[in-house]
Amino acid sequence: MSFTYQRRYRGPVQAVLLDWAGTTMDYGCMAPAVVFVDVYKRQGVPITMEEARAPMGAHKRVHIQRISQLDSVRGRWQDVHGKPPGEADVDRMFADFVPLQMQCLGDYSALIPGALEAVGAMRKRGMKIGSTTGYLRDAKRQGYEPDSTVCASDVPAGRPYPYMCLQNVINLGVSPVEACVKVDDTLPGIEEGLNAGMWAIGLAMSGNEIGLPLDEVRKLEPAEVARKRDRAYLRMSQAGAHYVIDDIAGVMPCLDDIERRMALGERP
Repeated sequence: MSFTYQRRYRGPVQAVLLDWAGTTMDYGCMAPAVVFVDVYKRQGVPITMEEARAPMGAHKRVHIQRISQLDSVRGRWQDVHGKPPGEADVDRMFADFVPLQMQCLGDYSALIPGALEAVGAMRKRGMKIGSTTGYLRDAKRQGYEPDSTVCASDVPAGRPYPYMCLQNVINLGVSPVEACVKVDDTLPGIEEGLNAGMWAIGLAMSGNEIGLPLDEVRKLEPAEVARKRDRAYLRMSQAGAHYVIDDIAGVMPCLDDIERRMALGERP
């Protein structure tokens, strides 16, 4: 035959999968970074917030391991402990991380401005809400409760592997995957959505790429805000995000455009 034919999904967005820190709650993605700093401090090895944020979005144990592989951190660890950090050290720090994370969640649990309104608009359009995190107790008190929640311990591997996204698809009972959108503030989170065959929207200002709480962002000079925003937008675009916006408050026009593109037969 001279021609082949392909199916094209032309329906609406069926589900939106949202990350937690830096996406729906905790403007600046502060809680995880603060805990990583504390975990290393307990080992006598201080790390900077920039070092703590470098692998953000990975599974927490993998994140701790990757911090330990940074040349600067590895050198400090060698100075303190007389040898490079090993698997047993990573396991010990990961064991410390989980309870410390739970202890500090209440300090960084405020919903990001516009999150509830955006989720409400999605629901009015019939979109289901999934979440790729396990920390939602405080969110529920504030009126945010996804239809499905999946964390890395529920699947074979965390980001950038697609398994949390795909498990949400199963839980939500939606199909096909190109009818789903992943919204995330980290580069591995964007990659996770792409690996799952979904549309991906990056949040540049509210999460890990800027890494500052909202009150500190508001104190910055306009030129500094523009510099940080431009860098974040570039990094997320280079990671493959179909759209990059400041925060979740601006997500609905992106979903509108995704539906327009799907109606024309486009895929992620």
